[in-house]
Amino acid sequence: MTDAMGEAASTPTRFEPAESVAGAPFWAATRERRYVLPWCTACERPHWFPREYCPFCLSPDLEFREASGAGTVYAVSVMPKPGNPLMRDRGPYALALVDLAEGVRVFTEIVGIEPEAVTVGLAVTVGWDPLTDGRHLPVFAPAP
Repeated sequence: MTDAMGEAASTPTRFEPAESVAGAPFWAATRERRYVLPWCTACERPHWFPREYCPFCLSPDLEFREASGAGTVYAVSVMPKPGNPLMRDRGPYALALVDLAEGVRVFTEIVGIEPEAVTVGLAVTVGWDPLTDGRHLPVFAPAP
């Protein structure tokens, strides 16, 4: 969340994911609002979530590449009430599996639309929700 000056709030208002060694390049890119995915340079396939080895060929030869940020809703569920007390003022909201143009499926929040209006097949694009430490959580909104 942002404060009145557009700066990251100092008190979390949502769950803030921890960083891992494997995910550090992803989180570093989010500080610049760049959406990147881990790619295996051995089999040339993207995957999600960041890890130390390719889930397809087990190669440790991974790099992060720019992603388009475009996708399509594969499945959606509307959460009428947040389960996390930090998010008590954020419901209802839509959580979805989104198939990215790169062939990767991610779990995310859909914003910029009434939660009940999110449907399977909806074209979406990445947006950013600021976290308290300068990182940004990728969220998706209907594509223009």
